[in-house]
Amino acid sequence: MRRGIFPGTFDPLTLGHLDMISRASALFDELVVGILINNKKTPLFSVEERAEMVREAVKHIDNIRVTSFDGLVVNFAREQDAGFIVRGLRSSADFEYERSMTHYNRELSSEVDTIFLATATEYSFLSSSAVRELAEFGSDIDRYVPANVAVRLKEKYRLH
Repeated sequence: MRRGIFPGTFDPLTLGHLDMISRASALFDELVVGILINNKKTPLFSVEERAEMVREAVKHIDNIRVTSFDGLVVNFAREQDAGFIVRGLRSSADFEYERSMTHYNRELSSEVDTIFLATATEYSFLSSSAVRELAEFGSDIDRYVPANVAVRLKEKYRLH
């Protein structure tokens, strides 16, 4: 079975993430979306909430499994018996960072490779942090996140 992982914090899941997940799922028999538990950050949503939002948004794609993890992405890939890490690239800065991480990952586990997917043009500016800030100040976020995520963001910031 060819398995890949798509790791991220997804705080919140954006349409850019969803596009990447959809496109990556076509490359594998199974795609594991890994929700990162990062103790160095204070997320807006708990890991359980983030996983629930991702599961709801991808329920129409049969070969996706959503789980959480902490630690190194390459170790998560090995734990999931995945040969590939999928990373999205929005800009040349993303490429430089991800290229460095790929070298470290290959040093740690030569059996795990990284696949880069270029972000769709319409999502190249999109980031979770920008969406959180827009939502916090009451801006329209519906065009940036799946509908189920928009509802949760509005509830979180008490916007209607």
